[in-house]
Amino acid sequence: MSRVVRFHSTGAPDVLQIEQLDVGAPGPGELKVRIEAIGLNRAEAMFRAGAYLEPPQLPARIGYEASAVVLALGAGVTGYAVGEPISVIPAFSMNKYGVYADEAIVPAYGVLKRPKGLNAVESAAVWMAYLTAWGALIEIGQLKAGEAAVITAASSSVGIASIQTANAVGATSIAVTRTRAKAAQLTAAGAAHVIVTDEQDLSAEVMRITNGVGARVAFDPVGGPGLMKLAEAASQNGIILEYGALSNEPTPYPLFLALLKALSVRGYTLFEFNGNADRLAAAEKFILDGIAAGKLKPVIAKTFPLSQIAEAQRYMESNQQFGKIVVTTEG
Repeated sequence: MSRVVRFHSTGAPDVLQIEQLDVGAPGPGELKVRIEAIGLNRAEAMFRAGAYLEPPQLPARIGYEASAVVLALGAGVTGYAVGEPISVIPAFSMNKYGVYADEAIVPAYGVLKRPKGLNAVESAAVWMAYLTAWGALIEIGQLKAGEAAVITAASSSVGIASIQTANAVGATSIAVTRTRAKAAQLTAAGAAHVIVTDEQDLSAEVMRITNGVGARVAFDPVGGPGLMKLAEAASQNGIILEYGALSNEPTPYPLFLALLKALSVRGYTLFEFNGNADRLAAAEKFILDGIAAGKLKPVIAKTFPLSQIAEAQRYMESNQQFGKIVVTTEG
């Protein structure tokens, strides 16, 4: 029997229940793993609340990302060994698999070798953030040295990963945050510039920083009316990638600015590419090379034990964190 987090109704973090369940044996193409650390993601909170891209099939398991150790291999699984430390990456539906648990069954296509030089907690903070940043900024955005990238909600794990990714290719990272509270931390985390939107006009500041050229790439998980400011801040032939919906307000399309600047505005999730072996391999190489070179390094905001999973999700939704929240299965 293993502790497994499930929810039987959608709602606030308190709907999460820790249950004792028999995880069973892995089927063909699957691994059974012992979870060491779990990286929390906004997508999971939205799934729990019934506000995600797919509705949960109740009772639902939950969790995309973890550091784990292989316990057993299902038929047809190669390249891994029992006892090997691995990473579970967000590559599956949470209606099929979930890693908020002591033990879990996961698909082989959702497993990568654990990054060398990182412990279990750090490794649990890598893949959602850096795969998301790579796919948007590098694979789709084709961000290059000398160009500017605007990164909103920059104190999130994806935001910090995006700052580091932009810096790694020689681009100018422009971090956007609502209040002054996290501005100094963003500078310390490597942001070339920080814009505080409660005090500064986003588009005016981007134009000042870029000498009137604008940002060629904007990466935004908020949506809502702020999209207009991103369009104003964009360069000619710029691209704005929307990867979330944190705003509760409608998101108007900036038609005239899109026409004037030949802008691209598109939705994005990392599921676009992580099912493609070649593209995933390219992302993995970029990330592992960046970690080895010291250019990419996850920032841990706070850790919680699994017994406090509801508290951990409440903390995530409070927006107090700077970086990644990680839940450990021990302690």
